[in-house]
Amino acid sequence: MKKAAATRINILQKAFELIYVKGYKATSIDDIIATTQVTKGAFYYHFKNKDEMGVAIINELMKPVLTGSFIEPLQKGGPALDAIYNLMYHLLMKDEFLKVEYGCPVANLTSEMSPWNEEFNNVLNEVTRQWTKLMISTIEQGKKDGTIRKDVNAKQVTMFVMSGYWGVRNFGKLENSRSPYVLYLKQLKYYLETLK
Repeated sequence: MKKAAATRINILQKAFELIYVKGYKATSIDDIIATTQVTKGAFYYHFKNKDEMGVAIINELMKPVLTGSFIEPLQKGGPALDAIYNLMYHLLMKDEFLKVEYGCPVANLTSEMSPWNEEFNNVLNEVTRQWTKLMISTIEQGKKDGTIRKDVNAKQVTMFVMSGYWGVRNFGKLENSRSPYVLYLKQLKYYLETLK
């Protein structure tokens, strides 16, 4: 990797870590420069401004990781309801990228940035739409193969499961504990059973 590319990725990684802990608005360019130990000139060589860097963090760092965590497990196939439960269990109880004390980085950036930055809203929405579409399709496949009742509305189930996930991430963050996750997962398992 060339030096310029290595510097850019270093800025993105360190900036992501700061933003994940402190929040986007509370993280200044000076904080990022101090953490990465690059000059202001080097920062502005790679990014016109903080928002351009923020969008690059989502596109270049978060999307690949989130695709591996949120998307690929559902693409493996198997019984749909098991796949959904196992995905949620892994995201909440096992995934090392998603820290309990800081919540979900997509949810954090969505609540902090979407109301006032259209570009952030668009790239974050793209990640969420991909996850939504795949979960709907997983449920529809379950209906086709007979593991999910035909009358189940796949979009409603998807919204319910995803909303619960985003919400419980906030409860976990507030308590700095996985105990809300355990409660959510127990109820999720019960709910998914009702779809058979």
